[in-house]
Amino acid sequence: WHTNTSHVSHQKKTANMFAAATKAAMPQAGAVSSAARRFVSTQAASLQAEAQAMVGKTTPLFLDGKFVESSTDQWIEVHNPATNEIVTKVPCATRDEMKAAAASCAAAFPAWRETSIMTRQRIMFEFQRLLKEHQTTIAKLITLQQGKTVPDAQGDVLRGLQVAEHSCSMPSLFQGETLSGVAKDMDTYSYRYPLGVCAGITPFNFPAMIPLWMVPMALVTGNTMLLKPSERNPAASMFITRLAQEAGVPDGVLNVIHGARDSVDFILDEPCVKAISFVGSDQAGTYIHQRGTHNGKRVQSNMGAKNHGIIMPDANKEHTLNSLAGAAFGAAGQRCMALSTVVLVGEAREWLPELLARARALKVGGGFEADTDVGPLISPAAAERCRRLIASADAEGAEILLDGRDVNVAPGYERGNFVGPTIIRGVKTHMECYREEIFGPVLVCLEVDTLDEALATINSNPYGNGAAIFTNSGATARKFQHGVDAGNVGVNVPIPVPLPMFSFTGTRGSFRGENHFYGKMGMQFYTQTKTITSLWRAEDATDQKSATVMPTMH
Repeated sequence: WHTNTSHVSHQKKTANMFAAATKAAMPQAGAVSSAARRFVSTQAASLQAEAQAMVGKTTPLFLDGKFVESSTDQWIEVHNPATNEIVTKVPCATRDEMKAAAASCAAAFPAWRETSIMTRQRIMFEFQRLLKEHQTTIAKLITLQQGKTVPDAQGDVLRGLQVAEHSCSMPSLFQGETLSGVAKDMDTYSYRYPLGVCAGITPFNFPAMIPLWMVPMALVTGNTMLLKPSERNPAASMFITRLAQEAGVPDGVLNVIHGARDSVDFILDEPCVKAISFVGSDQAGTYIHQRGTHNGKRVQSNMGAKNHGIIMPDANKEHTLNSLAGAAFGAAGQRCMALSTVVLVGEAREWLPELLARARALKVGGGFEADTDVGPLISPAAAERCRRLIASADAEGAEILLDGRDVNVAPGYERGNFVGPTIIRGVKTHMECYREEIFGPVLVCLEVDTLDEALATINSNPYGNGAAIFTNSGATARKFQHGVDAGNVGVNVPIPVPLPMFSFTGTRGSFRGENHFYGKMGMQFYTQTKTITSLWRAEDATDQKSATVMPTMH
């Protein structure tokens, strides 16, 4: 497979993208199912067929530079969330396979560590070029296995690509510090160097962005990486791995394993793994941080969130309402930075009917449909949990202004995991729908009289991932940004995920660890500092005349 072929030729070659040059090459998927042929749009059926053609009946491991069929007898089915059809199966890697992956990372580390940072930078330049070239292809794989719309999936890839681009600046970020003359004839300087084998455990909701938060930063700083993608949608990670290999990442520097809890426990306990990056749920994140740090590993763990948006009466109404609808219901609410809670201050509560109209106008359907705004949730269990939390709001006395539990979808999608946009009014902080991260297209609305009440509400919530305010007052915005206890803050920005020259700085119950993802903190997470103090006495320097006689040893 070569990335410099023509588009048509490349599409044929990528149908076998995971095939290793061994007898373990993956079998290819069959024809598009009858359900796919019943889709409202023939274009959607065609796009799904293109994505399915790139995914085999089983998903391989990536061990020591080769895509390898697992010898396991335990498999996890991967479903298209829009139809619940099986699109591939993922292996629960055997212990021997996981040990082989870790050993490959460890064996590759010494040579990779000694590879010049300029060489690693050149590989990252090529890697980001390939990601850019194949952004649409990766997006289709995301839509097939995760469900989000193709434009949203392209954004998923783009935000990861930006981290890969920023990793190309590592020669500047990687510089150490020096101080000459700390004492007579004494200098002190420090430099950063890699940790060794690092591991990444990624979630289902951003199949491209989150792996790309980890892989470029770990590799460009001289580490090797053991990646465990989400078992629910690994295709994007496998394609990205293929592009990393094509970019010049040496065999063994990046290995990929699959599985559920057993694979996570292996990473947590494997002695050669020095650092672990995780993004996912509270329960898993807390467990990973506790067990990983207990075993002496460095851990960064991004977890749950309940992101609030304060709406002031002086805000730009059109911008605010459009922002709320997109941030609450985009990606079916399955974003760790989704704006799932709105706090309406004073007269801003009168805007709810207009927000309701915007939410009603959103189209729910399959992610390959051109007119879809809200795709499916990841699984039947996720959809059922979302419906249960909506029902709990009704039972606890809140008012459901818009109920998406029985949303209508087009023929062909009846078995999909769909919940429509839902707006709940009159929510109180003791209610379950407020306390829980719903992770669905549900917006809960609280109403207060003052900014101080709104700030107190946010700061009393245990999460600290993100918060936003909508206002036309600079003084109000400044008071908010200084007073709010959240790590990523937006002013008239609904989803304030920092660009990669900064770091993603969630706080409180949303993060465990020391250094955050990407940016300068990401570089610091994947490296350690060595400080050297040297003494070269001036009196030891002499201007002796050159000797021309035979040297003798004394």
